[in-house]
Amino acid sequence: MNGLLAGIVPVFAMIALGWGLKVRGLLADDGWRAVERLTYFIFYPAFLVPAVWGADFSAGTAGPVALSTIGVSFVVAGLSLAARPVLPVSDPGFTSVFQGVIRWNGFVFLPVAGAVFGPSGLGTAAVAFGVLAPALNVICVLALAKWGAGQGGGWRLALRSLGRNPIIWACGVGAALNLSGLRPHPLMEGVFELMGPGAIALGLITAGAGLSFRYAAARPMLIVTVSVIKLLVLPVAMYFVCGWLGGDRTAQGIALLAGAAPGAAASYVLARQMGGDAPLMAGVVAFTTVASAATIPILLAAFRFL
Repeated sequence: MNGLLAGIVPVFAMIALGWGLKVRGLLADDGWRAVERLTYFIFYPAFLVPAVWGADFSAGTAGPVALSTIGVSFVVAGLSLAARPVLPVSDPGFTSVFQGVIRWNGFVFLPVAGAVFGPSGLGTAAVAFGVLAPALNVICVLALAKWGAGQGGGWRLALRSLGRNPIIWACGVGAALNLSGLRPHPLMEGVFELMGPGAIALGLITAGAGLSFRYAAARPMLIVTVSVIKLLVLPVAMYFVCGWLGGDRTAQGIALLAGAAPGAAASYVLARQMGGDAPLMAGVVAFTTVASAATIPILLAAFRFL
């Protein structure tokens, strides 16, 4: 248990470090944006390609994880749409609630999955994330196109971002190399080994730097409700559905972690682009990130992974 916690606690310590550095003004906003782009387009793909490339697809864990996470996310999305008429929020506010209950942060999910389940678990988690990320992007864009107060171009922006998403491309390239039977050259492995730790560290630091607590206290009950659904209901449902689909203990644990990951920082960007309630979205992302530092270990312990 202590060994696993030693892998989880540093993840949130790095997020806290990023937030502290941003508050202290170590870098200007332009500097943080440059670091974020470097991480997103260079380091993180270099981390994901070998993880997926080396994943054991024959173990049968990726399928149940991907199906359970997509299935539960779509059911929760459908229930959210059904509840729209009774929710006391504006149309743009609803889009932020909608994103808040289904989207999750890969920068937190993937390192924790690697710490708890090792390299094979990380590969499975990366495959599941590569499948789910574009699917959730599409349905969130649909919601924003209908209820957001956008200025036009939202679909073009969203589709362009999907096509250029380096995480999706990295997962696809890694899967193709895995299925091809090719093995990485030792020189290439050396490059990946150097860049991988940098991807994790910079990804978590920039995630922390992007947190904004300014709006978290404005609508506390709404944010807490969204967070409970996201951090507790979703992971438990994904765990049991994954088992029902034939997933083993490792697959169920990865599905649990996928649901337990905090809200995605990209949700705020999409809300801002397409006329969602960006302040509410920022509050949800900040609160779920902080709360998940407690809920992830609690869930892992409750289901006997710690």
